Amino acid sequence: MIHGHVTAWVLALILFFVALSLNKSGKAKGFKIVQMILRVLYLIIIATGIGLLFSVYKIDVWYILKAVAGLWVIGLFEMILGRVANNRRTSVFWIQFVIAWLLVLYLGFEKLPMSIFHV
Repeated sequence: MIHGHVTAWVLALILFFVALSLNKSGKAKGFKIVQMILRVLYLIIIATGIGLLFSVYKIDVWYILKAVAGLWVIGLFEMILGRVANNRRTSVFWIQFVIAWLLVLYLGFEKLPMSIFHV
């Protein structure tokens, strides 16, 4: 399940940047299609994340923090794409995105024992 979770968020990150480039090039229809595919990936990420969370023998506070930070990243994906589509400033959200992304990566790969490097 962990590989499905990682695959889903890697695809989501790639499609996020694809959506940004489609919007920048003025292809609104392609942007909307990629945004809808991203929303399906969010559901897969959340479902596999919940599955991983409940497959742990003892749920530690670090797992809860990673889940919250992961939801924060997904929310930032949506906020950035929504603001970009409406030609509004996104600098505060990009700063939050970098912080949240680094926190999720640190918790997922280094802090938690069930990362793909410890399996």
